[in-house]
Amino acid sequence: MSRTIKKYAIITLKGMGMGAADVVPGVSGGTIAFITGIYQELLDSIKSVGPKTLKLLFTFKIAAFWKAINGNFLFSLILGIGISFLSLARIVTWLLENHPILVWAFFFGLVLASTWFVVKDVGKWNWKTVAGFVLGAAVAFYITVAVPMNTPEALPFIFAYGAIAICAMILPGISGSFVLVLMDKYFYMMEAVKEFKVSILITFICGAAIGIVSFSRVLSFLLRKYRDVTIAILSGFMLGSLNKVWPWKETVATFTDRHGAVKPLIETNILPDRLLWEAIALAAVGFLLVYVLELLSRKREKP
Repeated sequence: MSRTIKKYAIITLKGMGMGAADVVPGVSGGTIAFITGIYQELLDSIKSVGPKTLKLLFTFKIAAFWKAINGNFLFSLILGIGISFLSLARIVTWLLENHPILVWAFFFGLVLASTWFVVKDVGKWNWKTVAGFVLGAAVAFYITVAVPMNTPEALPFIFAYGAIAICAMILPGISGSFVLVLMDKYFYMMEAVKEFKVSILITFICGAAIGIVSFSRVLSFLLRKYRDVTIAILSGFMLGSLNKVWPWKETVATFTDRHGAVKPLIETNILPDRLLWEAIALAAVGFLLVYVLELLSRKREKP
C-alpha cells in the first residue's frame, strides 16, 4: 500500500496511542487500533510474516521481504509504540499512583465509546452473535476480578509472559498490561523498561514476536470466516473490561515490591466518593475523543 510520509507519520501517532494504552493495566492497544481504523491491516501485516517471507529475508531479498510484510506500515506503528513505551512508562505509572481516579475515568470514557462503536460494526445480530457478546463480556469480567498469581522470573518464563501478554494486547478490550498484573509481572516489566534491563527486555520481546505472529493468524481467520460472531465477542471483551477501568476503587490487599514500595495487589470497585465531576469531565473527554476519531474514520472511507 502506497502512502505519503505524512500518512506514515499519522500511523506512528496511532502507534503511540497503542503504546500509551498498553502501558496502562486495563486498556488495550488493540482497542486503539480498532477505533483508529488500522486493526485489520495490522493483523494482515503481522500474519504475513511466515516461512515464505522469512525465506526472502534469509536469501537477502530485503526489498521483496519488506514489501511482502507491509514493512513501512509495521515500522511506523512499532516506532510509535516504542516511543510511548520508552517515554510514557514513568509518566503513566506516576499518574496511576498519584491520580488514579482521573486516569481511569478518562480510559473508562474511551473504552465505553469504543465498545459502542464496535458493537455497531456487527452486521447481523442473532443468537450466535448475542451468545458471543455475552461470552466475551463474561470472560473479560472474570479476568478483571481474577486474583494475581505468583510467577517465577527466570528468562524462559519471561519469554512465555511476552507471548501471552502480546496476544491480549491485540485483542480489543483485553489489556496485555493487565494480564501481566495477573501474572504478577506488570511492575517487574515496568522496572525493566525504566532501568533498561536488556536481557529481560529482549527475552520478553522475542516471546511477544512469536506470540503475535501465531495468534494474529488465528484472529485473522476468525474475522474472515466468522466476522460478526468474532466482532460480537471482541465487543463483549470491551464491555466486560469496563469493570477494571472503573475509576473508584478500594485496596483490599497490597504487596511490597523489590524497592520496598507498597503497591495495591487486589482492588474492589466502590461507589464514587470523591472527584466525581472531574472524573465525569475526563470520561466525557475520552468518549468524545473516540467519537471524533470515528467520524474522521468514516469521512476517510467515503469516496
